[in-house]
Amino acid sequence: MQNPSTVSQDPIPAFDLVTQLSHFAFNRKFHLSNSDGFSSFKPNFVRFAPFRGSVNRRRAVSFSLNANIRNSTASGIGRIVNEFNRVIKFHCDRIPIGFASVRVGSGESNGMSEDGCGVLEVEGLPLNGVENGSPKKVLILMSDTGGGHRASAEAIKAAFNEEFGYEYQVFVTDLWTDHTPWPFNQLPKSYNFLVKHGSLWKMTYYGTAPRVVHQSNFAATSTFIAREVAKGLMKYQPDIIISVHPLMQHVPLRILRAKGLLNKIVFTTVVTDLSTCHPTWFHKLVTRCYCPTSEVEKRALKAGLKPSQIKVYGLPVRPSFVKPIRPKVELRRELGMDEDLPAVLLMGGGEGMGPIEATARALGDALYDENLGEPIGQVLVICGHNKKLANKLLSIDWKIPVKVEGFITKMEECMGACDCIITKAGPGTIAEAMIRGLPIILNDYIAGQEVGNVPYVVENGCGKFSKSPKEIANIVAQWFGPRADELKAMSQNALKLARPDAVFKIVHDLHELVRQRNLVPQFSCTT
Repeated sequence: MQNPSTVSQDPIPAFDLVTQLSHFAFNRKFHLSNSDGFSSFKPNFVRFAPFRGSVNRRRAVSFSLNANIRNSTASGIGRIVNEFNRVIKFHCDRIPIGFASVRVGSGESNGMSEDGCGVLEVEGLPLNGVENGSPKKVLILMSDTGGGHRASAEAIKAAFNEEFGYEYQVFVTDLWTDHTPWPFNQLPKSYNFLVKHGSLWKMTYYGTAPRVVHQSNFAATSTFIAREVAKGLMKYQPDIIISVHPLMQHVPLRILRAKGLLNKIVFTTVVTDLSTCHPTWFHKLVTRCYCPTSEVEKRALKAGLKPSQIKVYGLPVRPSFVKPIRPKVELRRELGMDEDLPAVLLMGGGEGMGPIEATARALGDALYDENLGEPIGQVLVICGHNKKLANKLLSIDWKIPVKVEGFITKMEECMGACDCIITKAGPGTIAEAMIRGLPIILNDYIAGQEVGNVPYVVENGCGKFSKSPKEIANIVAQWFGPRADELKAMSQNALKLARPDAVFKIVHDLHELVRQRNLVPQFSCTT
């Protein structure tokens, strides 16, 4: 079995990527300065125009990105990098890039009338705020880069409906796919391609981790998508915005800041990674950052968030997992499984990826006692949308009971019918398995965000890690035989780490934030 301590996160040099992004961000021609005070960009030169009321004051920051680096000394390169960092920070903190086309009223009122009241608009779309008696609106930002983000979004939506009913209207949108132009709306497809080619994804993940890289990237990107994203956000007229994706903080918050809405709309982040997570998850302007574990909390503090901004509640999973579990015998009967044999759940995600067939065949051999001529366990295989895999498994003449299912919506029942689970290191599946007290065998992980999930499971005594189908099958056979005590101990450890009420704590805290924010007098001049 592979030692989880061998899983590493070797950083990848990102100097070439920094250079490309710096040219991308600044070697462009943008809108000229206008009455809104937004900047005029010219190739290789940055100049910030003054705001109203500061006619006699002018700030100019200029530098050349076409310096002859080959003839520069090391200190010269350092000065260029420092100047680049300083300008990016100044740009992000003081003047949002690309918002000249996103008008908010006129003058300095930021969309409000002189008496501080009025209706905020984006291209004719009103933002009236909360009216007495009307439901508050929650907008959840996600992207289908893996199934975990949508699962968390749907869990939060379901919890709002269960706890508050018609008091809240909850909308879930894929911000990049639905509200950005090409090529930015191809993000999910790009992610799937990169993940299938592991080295490319590893380079992308670690290469964009440095602040100088992702800040300049967001700065350049917002120039092209700010207008569409602003329209996408404001058409919902949200009182709460919840991001469940690392790329859903920076651009929306820049828009809210430019429109003077940071103190009017509650913006929160729900981190859906259990241990290792990308730095873009964390933004200092969020009202609240919900972390699933203390490890993620430490990363949030290191990124500059204040303790008052952070809550550690756990990973949000479907409210159905909180409900009392029915007896295994009853669940197995409904699923058409053997009622008495111990069962292992074999999963490959929504797309049925990974070495499922090889692992199932190995389990078929390991869970059959040749001496007794009978099985010592059974297998429940979830193939997701992979119909070809399901048909292949159904055609095999198994020596043990093997139940093959396609895409499942009631995962809590499948987990409740089994005694352990084999899966890749997805955070959502791990959190759900712990709630059900299932020992976990991890057979794979995605470089970057899932690397830390392996030691999180193994070092907490909740499971094991191996990529070998034969070794995995032997572990299960031992658990169903002479090492049944180890299986029981790991089940208890999993239950100790489980946080089944996380999603309810999150929605109740959001409800309290809205109540404290007291949106009505800030939005409506008729109140």
